[in-house]
Amino acid sequence: MRAVLLDALGTLLELEPPAPRLVAELAARGVAVTEAEADAALRAEIAYYRAHHDEASDVARLAGLRDRCAAVLAAALPERARGVPDLRAALLASLRFRPYPEVPDVLATLRAAGLRLVVVSNWDVSLHEALATTGLVPLLDGAVSSAEAGAAKPATPVFARALALAGAVPAALAVHVGDDAAADVAGARAAGIAPVLVLRDGGPEPDGVPVLPDLTGLPALLTTYPQDR
Repeated sequence: MRAVLLDALGTLLELEPPAPRLVAELAARGVAVTEAEADAALRAEIAYYRAHHDEASDVARLAGLRDRCAAVLAAALPERARGVPDLRAALLASLRFRPYPEVPDVLATLRAAGLRLVVVSNWDVSLHEALATTGLVPLLDGAVSSAEAGAAKPATPVFARALALAGAVPAALAVHVGDDAAADVAGARAAGIAPVLVLRDGGPEPDGVPVLPDLTGLPALLTTYPQDR
């Protein structure tokens, strides 16, 4: 085992509840909405973002995507909130990520064991910004977003890009850790990489795949896995 590839959202990072932040941001701009109204609008914005994040492969395209996301948010808010000034800034201020509590120590342990650590995530080019603001960059050897790779998990090119960032590590000497059975488990297997599934909130456990409730047990698991895929 020479490299560990890691998903970002749901594996390393969680999104802090954005609705209360959006309520506060809009209140600061003189507009009152309920948390339920903010939550419904954010759900519409997030759905749009997920469908289009791979278009944001550079800074200019990211700016365009954020403008469109703000427009989707505006359309989903109550009419009284649609003319709020600088809604895009309010939206971005509402979206804050944080590492799960065990993540920094686990990454440090894996690095100390000599493993190369690369994040591979279905995200826009701002993945690097998210990893930097959450303090994880010093614990990693690299990161690649689906937007940069031009392919989203479970497609194999994004995994190949991650292996290259890890130092041209062969797929057979890597493991991929993620929280989505289709994108992470099936994608890793298609790329010849052993998968580990993280189910923080429980759920169905695929046959033949190691499952963890969080990353705490990952270092111990990697001392024996993969042996048989």
